[in-house]
Amino acid sequence: MSLALTPLPRRVAALAPALSVMAVPALLALPLTPDGAGPADVLSGLVVVYCVIRLLRERRRPLTPTAALVLGLPVVGLALAAMGAFSPQAGLTGLGRYLQTFVLVPAAVLLLLRDRAGFRMVAWSFVGLGLCQGAVGVHQFVTRTGASYQGENIRAVGTFGPHDVMGMATTVSLGLVCAVGIALGRVPVRQRIIAAGCASVLLLPLALSFSRGAWIATVLTCTVQLVLAGLRRALKVAGAAVAACVILVGGFGVGSALLQQRIDSIAQVTEAPDQSVVDRYTLWASATEIWRLHPLTGVGLKGFPEYRDGHATLALSSGSETDGAGVAYQRQPLLSPHNMYLLVLSEQGLIGLLALAGSWLALLVCGVRRLLRDRGPGLDCGLIACGLLLWLLTDFVYGDIGGPATVLIAVAMGLVAWWALAGHGEAPADASRDGVREPAEEALAR
Repeated sequence: MSLALTPLPRRVAALAPALSVMAVPALLALPLTPDGAGPADVLSGLVVVYCVIRLLRERRRPLTPTAALVLGLPVVGLALAAMGAFSPQAGLTGLGRYLQTFVLVPAAVLLLLRDRAGFRMVAWSFVGLGLCQGAVGVHQFVTRTGASYQGENIRAVGTFGPHDVMGMATTVSLGLVCAVGIALGRVPVRQRIIAAGCASVLLLPLALSFSRGAWIATVLTCTVQLVLAGLRRALKVAGAAVAACVILVGGFGVGSALLQQRIDSIAQVTEAPDQSVVDRYTLWASATEIWRLHPLTGVGLKGFPEYRDGHATLALSSGSETDGAGVAYQRQPLLSPHNMYLLVLSEQGLIGLLALAGSWLALLVCGVRRLLRDRGPGLDCGLIACGLLLWLLTDFVYGDIGGPATVLIAVAMGLVAWWALAGHGEAPADASRDGVREPAEEALAR
């Protein structure tokens, strides 16, 4: 009996690092406090501390030189922009948010995940979070208790509320990208079937989010994933996705008229744009003008709202209207250009954009190169990692960081970093030695 119980602590210890990372998306499924805060951000900080403690106990080198360079590159522009902020408080707040999202949490995830099993556990937590938030969103649409959209409280926003309409769209989209990656991989058939089913289910809440940016990013990402996976798998999954869309939207008529109108508006941004599109173009122009006057280092972190009105035209409205989902009507100020690249360019200048975008480009190149080289059991991990990064880089054209869902972006960047940089230039970190599986894979197998 003692022999049967002996391996248990070893299995638990092997899963502990991945479980600590999984807890961050899990907490995002909980309702948020009225001020929009949540425990996931606090836990992400604790995960970083936990990672440091493990490194000290195990006495191993934190990061490879390549990983340290790629993940540390944004610090250069961030430090300069923090020093140029209009107030010390704004500089420190902005610096902390950027470091959390693109440096500290990704590095902690990279170091805590030891093998493919841990990676897949975190990916499944993304799928689970998407399903939870999506279920809330669909309920909001059906019961007319969502955020206001064209005079009706039907917009699916999950637990994020009307002040963060992109929160649910982000979680559902990232969960769908993970599900598609698993379905296209070489995992057991049962997992692929479940993942394909989850991806089909997540299409409905994504549609009901009415987020054009999330739609574009998801369609592009899933298309690239299908191409990278091979023609046969691509045809199977594409067929299942089309069937799901026909059943959910065509067969049941789920918001078909509103969805068609929203889809048509994507092609009408230059002919008859609505006020949200006008505001976005005006904010983009304002950010570009700010950068022209401060080309190298920008106006400092959190500085865009302070300089926005001085460079915006009269077409800019005073704010966006939010209502529904349990929140009273209010006007929400437009504090960012809703474009990550222009936000960085205006606040951090060309130096900051080159540093941050250079880090993302390095991750993309390393990740795609490893994916093309590793077509074996790790195919699903590569498709998920490259898919997550591609979705973020595409969505950043229409949005930026901010709100509770930002911590999910940080974990996603960690998954990308693990695939692209773990054991880079060496044998994959999850490779079996002499035919012996890693502890976490052994634990999951049991």
